Amino acid sequence: MTTVFVSGANGFIGQHTVQQLLEAGYTVIGSVRSQEKGKKLSTALKSDKFSFVVIPNIADVGAFDKVLDDNKQITTFLHIASPFRFNVQDIEKEILIPAIEGTRNVLTSIKDHAPQVTKVVVTSSDAAARENDDKNPDLTLDESVWSKATYESSKHDPVAAYLGSKPLAEKLAWKFVEEEKPNFKLITVLPSYTFGPQIDDSLVLKDLNSSSKVFEEIITSNPDSQLYTHNGSFVDVRDAAKAHLVAFQNDEAIGKRLILSSNRFTSQTIRDILLKEFPQFKGQIFEGVPGEDIEDIKQMPVLNYSQTNNILGFKFRDIKTSSVDAVAQLLRVRDA
Repeated sequence: MTTVFVSGANGFIGQHTVQQLLEAGYTVIGSVRSQEKGKKLSTALKSDKFSFVVIPNIADVGAFDKVLDDNKQITTFLHIASPFRFNVQDIEKEILIPAIEGTRNVLTSIKDHAPQVTKVVVTSSDAAARENDDKNPDLTLDESVWSKATYESSKHDPVAAYLGSKPLAEKLAWKFVEEEKPNFKLITVLPSYTFGPQIDDSLVLKDLNSSSKVFEEIITSNPDSQLYTHNGSFVDVRDAAKAHLVAFQNDEAIGKRLILSSNRFTSQTIRDILLKEFPQFKGQIFEGVPGEDIEDIKQMPVLNYSQTNNILGFKFRDIKTSSVDAVAQLLRVRDA
């Protein structure tokens, strides 16, 4: 069975991808930023077919050379690692450069040190496939749409940097393949807001990833809280992981952008679900205006990701499943 390398193995999507690879019989080598994170993931996975290497900074030139030189059995590379945090001191150094140069380093290392690798999957984001107009119901978004973000426009604040880093890194990947003509075939996967549980309660961190914080903000609020309104598309983390497997297993995905979206949502969508499924929240959290999301969603662009859905061939989980599973886990850990 194939040996698969997964960068960012301990990340939210990474951990689920590694778990599903192991369940499917693959041997997995993952990269993490510290020994502690690698050991914690190994303990949660409980598999002798998983090993890890520590790569503190994927933006360092040659960061992946040694692991590829030492493991010629790797034939598939999933590059999932990318910064997804907004509490940073240096926007370029902590968000833009790791995302862009990390992608360049991965592709260069594979080309120069792992000619046996035949498939490379790069994780991007639906932020790379958006127009600036998020409230235009006459607009249709599909796999051909690209964000117009530039490096300069992405330097102003951490959110802009994250949203800009995705198209910049993905464009670099496609350009690399076009110009360098490596042995491998490229596929990109573009998840939207990614919701759901961690693979194990032990991996629920005090500092949750930005997507999971959506739930934490809601369940730790009070009736008078003023909360940021999240809205857009979402995908369950377990489906995002599965899509990474299909991306390299199905040759129809070669050369394609796979955009992952189960449906639209707003923060109100999630609040309404949680208030119904967890009665203990009634009167304890900010409830908003029940049902308000319906009209808000109608004002969003139309999504047409039929090419992606045809290639993937499976049905995504709904927002209720993702929300309930995520919050049930948060409550278990909080009350333990």
